[in-house]
Amino acid sequence: MTIQTIDYLSRSYAPKRHRHAGIYQLRRLPEGVEEQPYTLFTVKPLGPVIGAEIEGVDLSQPVGPELQAEIRRAFLEFKVLFFRNQDITNEQHLAFAKLWGELEKHPFLPQGSTEEVTRFAKDKNVTGMENIWHTDVTWRVNPAFGSVLRLTEVPPFGGDTLWSDMAAAYDNLPDEVKERIDGLKAIHDFTPSFGRALTPERLAEKQIEFPAAEHPVVRTHPETGRKTLFVNSAFTIRIVGLEPEESEQLLQYLFDQAKIPEYQVRFHWEKNSIAFWDNRATQHYAVSDYFPNVRVAERVSIIGDIPY
Repeated sequence: MTIQTIDYLSRSYAPKRHRHAGIYQLRRLPEGVEEQPYTLFTVKPLGPVIGAEIEGVDLSQPVGPELQAEIRRAFLEFKVLFFRNQDITNEQHLAFAKLWGELEKHPFLPQGSTEEVTRFAKDKNVTGMENIWHTDVTWRVNPAFGSVLRLTEVPPFGGDTLWSDMAAAYDNLPDEVKERIDGLKAIHDFTPSFGRALTPERLAEKQIEFPAAEHPVVRTHPETGRKTLFVNSAFTIRIVGLEPEESEQLLQYLFDQAKIPEYQVRFHWEKNSIAFWDNRATQHYAVSDYFPNVRVAERVSIIGDIPY
């Protein structure tokens, strides 16, 4: 890779993004798929492409096959679903998550009531570290299918979470960028994030247990068939086959796509609110603006498939 080519990349990527101002392509559903009504609950969209509140579902009660099928359809359409006023137990939280697949155990984050529950308890003594755009556990060979997060204690203000639609991010890339990244793969590694808290000996053990994973830069969603941008600034460290400078330049451009507001939804938490998101199609960012107030959340994640 010559310096001249790298200069060309810097000219061709970033400026062309601004040509999309005012004319973003924003669609929730794959091409050719029409909206269908929901009959078992009310859907309140929170934006044009991502995020909806679901009203009329009580997650303390068993979810039957028909209700599950309709929730799944909304999940695929809106990519993140929000349920308010859900005063559920740990067992009911786990039961809802288990509807969607085998549960994941996180090797680095604090455990809650069981091994499958990750507990985020943040106050003046424990600062939030999730205020970076990321897709969960992409350093695994099988990144998470999705997660069910509920807040049991909320601060009086702040502590919102944002999600960004990575299908919309891909749709709005310039054609020449789509052609450039088609077929490329990237390396995902936990070391730059979770590895910082480990001793050298423990880090070496975990790197053997969880070696860096290689995933496509553009992922095809296994259920909707849509192409989604599948790199994130927390765990993606380089693009395979590119010189370091070009890899870094291209990744920074792709990372920035999650920051575009037109692709986002922002959720203000209340006690007993629940978010259920598609980890295959989104990135998220937890805003750390509530200290020294307390924010307590519990998350259960579902094991996903190998990206292709």
